Amino acid sequence: MKGIPMQTGVLRVLRATAASWWRHRELRGTGQTALAQRLERQIVLRDLGYLKQAASLPNAHVICGEGGTFLHLGWTTVSSFAPIERFPLAALAVARGTPFIDLRPVTDVIAFANLPRVAQDGSVDPDPCGPGRSVSLTTYIDMVVKLGASITNDPRPRRSI
Repeated sequence: MKGIPMQTGVLRVLRATAASWWRHRELRGTGQTALAQRLERQIVLRDLGYLKQAASLPNAHVICGEGGTFLHLGWTTVSSFAPIERFPLAALAVARGTPFIDLRPVTDVIAFANLPRVAQDGSVDPDPCGPGRSVSLTTYIDMVVKLGASITNDPRPRRSI
């Protein structure tokens, strides 16, 4: 796996996040501790699966914009209306090496809306024009950087001048 190895700190963050959910707090408050713990374990295991996918899928990436944060995992997307600073799963994925595209500095919303999507399964359309077009993650990053986005864990090959 790339980035930070799976550590007890990752598990601590995932457990704390699961325990802080309002429904789990409510269950604990009504004395249903065993049910709350079982649900929290299920969520931690699900989130660990997401982190493993983020580390292994070629087009996995995290995007943060004014509308929230999205962890794109091929055909699966995990999202929150919060910025990445308040979405621990996405922050952990980035800390472990998943590419992060910060769109918050982008001001040309029209140009951004007209960009193609990132191919979900790693394949690329032969003709990336028209509705529903898709491009590779690296091509997409080239496009959003021109609009002012910042990139962390850039997967593009380094270019020497």
